[in-house]
Formats: sequence, structure tokens, C-alpha cells
Amino acid sequence: MYVPFEQMPPSARIWIYQSDRPFEEQEKTWIISKLVGFCNQWNTHGVSMPTSFEIKHNQFVIMAVDESKGGASGCSIDSSIRVLREIENELQLNLLDSGKISYFGKDKIKVAMFPEIKKHIQEGELQAESKVFNPSVNKKADLDKDWVVPANQSWLKRYFTA
Repeated sequence: MYVPFEQMPPSARIWIYQSDRPFEEQEKTWIISKLVGFCNQWNTHGVSMPTSFEIKHNQFVIMAVDESKGGASGCSIDSSIRVLREIENELQLNLLDSGKISYFGKDKIKVAMFPEIKKHIQEGELQAESKVFNPSVNKKADLDKDWVVPANQSWLKRYFTA
């Protein structure tokens, strides 16, 4: 069952999916409709789960499940991946490739594929103090403190130490 994201408990399990480009307004409207419908039927072994999502920065989809009433099963997680793949295919974007690194560039959110990260650093686009997005955050409570961090305090710090 769909629950507004702000009503999900801090302990809610989350999955963060980064798009390789910002969503256009009509795409965002379509994504919201698609995900509300999905959340209203998302279940684990036939048992409805309190679920939600949020779109952040017009480029990230954050899915959430309140597991206090029962954890998300492998099959239920697979069903969420299927709906995200439908969104990818319909809108011709990349949400599911985990090899992307997103960060705040000079004027917008930049996305680099992992093999390109050194180039972004060499060109000065990504610097030690640049804010990067940590897609491995898995609890709603951690979004505020652990999702956006300076690059030199993330796993990228090895690229900034002498």
C-alpha cells in the first residue's frame, strides 16, 4: 500500500536509483503515476507492505519499504526492478546501472560512469570538496546525513590523497 514518503518511518529500507539525466516535467508526472500504482500493489508473498517513493533533484528515484510488518522478499524486490526497467525503457534513460557516480557540478548534477571518473577529476569538474551522492544508503534515516557527502569523505577519497 502506498504511503506518502514523509510518513515512512526512519527505519524504512530504501533503494536509490540514479538517472543518467534529469527528468522532464511530463516524465516526472508519468513516473509518479506509475510508481503510485506500483506501490499500491507491491507485496511480499501476498501480504501488502507499506511502501513509498520520492523523486529527488529531478534525477533520483528513492523507493522505500517499511519492513517492521515484514521484510521485502527477493520476489518483491524483483518486481520493483521490473517497474524501474519499464520506466527506463519508456523514457529512454538509465536508472539501474550501478556504475554511475553522481555529484554536484558547477551548475548542475553531473553523472559519470565509473571508468570516466578520473577524467572528471583531471578536468576539475569533480574536486575533493564536491558533494557526491552515496547510492549505498539503505535507511530513510540516513538520507539526511549520509546520502550527500564531500568526495574526499566518500569511497572516492583515494583519488584525492597524495
